[in-house]
Amino acid sequence: MAYTVKKVEVWAGDTLNRPGRLARVLEALNEADAELEFLIARRVSEKTSRIFVAPLIGKKQKRAAVEVGLVSAVGMHALRIEGPDRKGLGAELARAIATADINIRGASAATMGRKTVFYLAFKTEDEAKSAAQVLRKLLRGKKKR
Repeated sequence: MAYTVKKVEVWAGDTLNRPGRLARVLEALNEADAELEFLIARRVSEKTSRIFVAPLIGKKQKRAAVEVGLVSAVGMHALRIEGPDRKGLGAELARAIATADINIRGASAATMGRKTVFYLAFKTEDEAKSAAQVLRKLLRGKKKR
């Protein structure tokens, strides 16, 4: 399995920090046939939580997102990196991006079995494009060690 690096649109929104609020958002997206690959929900304050999801495809899913208070995270330019898991991969990706003098704004990752997926966020479109080039060059032809 080769590595893939692609740009992804992340949607985000704040909601009341109350039981059932996350369920309401996820139910609405499910009813719109969204198949989420990425979800982060965290408390921002005593009263507020923030939700991030991706991908949302098509008008129906995006309309459902807007109806529950999500918007396209315009200031977040994200990359999705997928491929075989291997020891030290996260450190290798972060170092390659840092060596190119690009700042990572946010990061999340998960591994299931032998497959890993990273989501890396950058402040600008140009930073994301540059990081994608760095990562594609780094990962070209690499497989699990």
